[in-house]
Amino acid sequence: MSALLLNVLIGLVTTVLSGGGVWLWNRAKQARTLHRKAAFFGLEGGAPCVVVMNDKYSKPGSMAQDDVHALVEIALLGRELGSPVSIRRSQEFRESNGSTTEFCIGGPLGGSNPRTGGHLAAHLPGVTLLPYGQDDDSMAFLVDGERFRCDRGRREHALVAKFRPDPASRPIFVICGQTALANRAAVHFLQHRHRDLAGSLETAERFCLIIRVDAIETYGFQAPTLERDVTSTAFAPAT
Repeated sequence: MSALLLNVLIGLVTTVLSGGGVWLWNRAKQARTLHRKAAFFGLEGGAPCVVVMNDKYSKPGSMAQDDVHALVEIALLGRELGSPVSIRRSQEFRESNGSTTEFCIGGPLGGSNPRTGGHLAAHLPGVTLLPYGQDDDSMAFLVDGERFRCDRGRREHALVAKFRPDPASRPIFVICGQTALANRAAVHFLQHRHRDLAGSLETAERFCLIIRVDAIETYGFQAPTLERDVTSTAFAPAT
């Protein structure tokens, strides 16, 4: 074998080995990323997921367009992590989530999602959702004496909580926005910030966050930010 041919052969082998190593490293990195994501969302091992959907405010049997988009994003999350996703109406789902991770979307005002109201009362007693009205406190979240108000179409808020109730083995995510757009923004926030949250929260197993949605006229649902971590107050009885 000539020296030239030998050099070519060595080059080809080196390229194949190097490319194979990069491919294996990328696959391992992707697997680790998906594992961390699945752990954050309680969907390890392809655990089943149920989305408990709300009705459009004061319109039973209908759904707001932004809530449909929030549902689709969760369905895509389940597909990415190999988790089967089912959909239930809030008025029909009256049982423990058991071994299924639950995403409960929408607030209880106007009968939109009574299950959310039940979750708030049972597990988040430090949170008060003020009723709909004509004043500045309409639909505001009240936590530790602070009001998180709704300036509809300009600045809105959503409460995002994760907890595991006994005797369930999987968590519940409560997505309680002041509007359907705030619900969608909160799901978008979780999808895109879960790694940051897992690293910054005291624990990713139980938390309660207030998400702020700014510049809605310009960015729609795509500019959510963390307003405040209210975990320590939300899970404690209101004073």
